[in-house]
Amino acid sequence: MRIGLDMMGGDFAPLEAVKGVKLFLDTVATNVHLVLIGDEQALLPLIADAQLDQSKYSIVHSSQVIGMNEHPTKALKEKQQSSIAIGFYLLQHKKIDAFISAGNTGAMMVGAIYSIKPIDGIQRPTISTPLPREDGSANTLLDAGINADCKPENLVQFAVLGSLYSQYILGVPQPKVGLLNIGEEEGKGNLLAQATYPLLKENEQIHFIGNVEGRDVFTDKADVVVCEGFTGNVILKMAESFYDLSVRRNIQDEYIARFDFETYGGTPVLGVSEPVIIGHGISKATAFKNMIVLAEKMIETKLLDKIKESFPTKVE
Repeated sequence: MRIGLDMMGGDFAPLEAVKGVKLFLDTVATNVHLVLIGDEQALLPLIADAQLDQSKYSIVHSSQVIGMNEHPTKALKEKQQSSIAIGFYLLQHKKIDAFISAGNTGAMMVGAIYSIKPIDGIQRPTISTPLPREDGSANTLLDAGINADCKPENLVQFAVLGSLYSQYILGVPQPKVGLLNIGEEEGKGNLLAQATYPLLKENEQIHFIGNVEGRDVFTDKADVVVCEGFTGNVILKMAESFYDLSVRRNIQDEYIARFDFETYGGTPVLGVSEPVIIGHGISKATAFKNMIVLAEKMIETKLLDKIKESFPTKVE
């Protein structure tokens, strides 16, 4: 199993990326071979200091970096020797089995959609975010910000993708799916919610439990919470602020500590044909390690095969 890691992506790269690789290799018993994509001149001294096991990694040199504020499509086209462009080239040509980056999110989405393509039948790939629950588990919220405007059919596909992710990656046997709304009763909400509800209700691929409200997203009422990306991203950023607030106020709480994004690392792009994981721009060592663990689990569980089986017909 070969997992590609963009060593130049993120505000603290490449140092924190190297620390994350060391943390993974030192703490996770695995047969993963890491393909480290980045500027050799910058990487080699850091790798030497980290004393990485040379049998567990290889380096693919990249001479360019896509900045966090660059235009995604333009940058990918003009910077063919960037770490992100090379990562997608390796993934597209089966040289690696998954690709991870904490770099330019837009460039990662463009690369995922146009280099390795969406799975047949999927209209829009999506990203999710975990929402911690008090019992130690987590709900899955999607879309978390990629698709700000959606059609009812998009939300139904997000529900199927979220259910598969919850089942095979998080280990939930029969995930309960809830539609995020302003009331529990059928018929509540805006036009999108009203049109989506009956489609979810009749879909036999999911266990739909009806509407869920904002107060339900951190409880066990639903395992998968579905909404369009505008609302989802607001909830994600609000959830992240809980942890920041607790740090500023020196509040020590085991549950609130789980809102630290480093705990989860990154989010997969669900709906594309190869495993792609996008990390937070301020990712540090723990986040990089956890992204590698997630990529390994996606490959081991054959999640993408399960998704392909659930979307057998191509949508034109």
